[in-house]
Amino acid sequence: MSTFFPSTEDQNRKWYLVDAAGIPIGRVSSFVAKILMGKFNPKYTPHMDMGDHVVVINAEKVEYTGRKAKKKVYRRHSSQPGGLTEVHADKMLERFPTRPFELAVKGMLPKTKLGRAMYRKLHVYAGPNHEQQAQKPETIAVQL
Repeated sequence: MSTFFPSTEDQNRKWYLVDAAGIPIGRVSSFVAKILMGKFNPKYTPHMDMGDHVVVINAEKVEYTGRKAKKKVYRRHSSQPGGLTEVHADKMLERFPTRPFELAVKGMLPKTKLGRAMYRKLHVYAGPNHEQQAQKPETIAVQL
């Protein structure tokens, strides 16, 4: 009996459409991260990019549970003295409606070249319209 190793040449990636409206951000982002990694694929291999493309719509209507909208803080640093910037989740959601979702998914992917390749297959839109109609993405419901 030999070990099966999938090749990247015979891989045909699917396109999925996920509606994030009214679902907690952590649940949707972990579901999307699993699709990007390829964990729903029966040929999943941890050291290869086996994931599919994901189009997320209605990212501005994602929910925060409890008081996270006011309490959660996103931090970034400019690498200058005193360059720490803090933004609360509700302010970031109204100014950049797709960024909290993108950051949540990016944090759940591997922190390597492979994770960056997986992240490039994510397409997030604030409203219900998207630019990937030509790929004919199939709608998939978030499994809670």
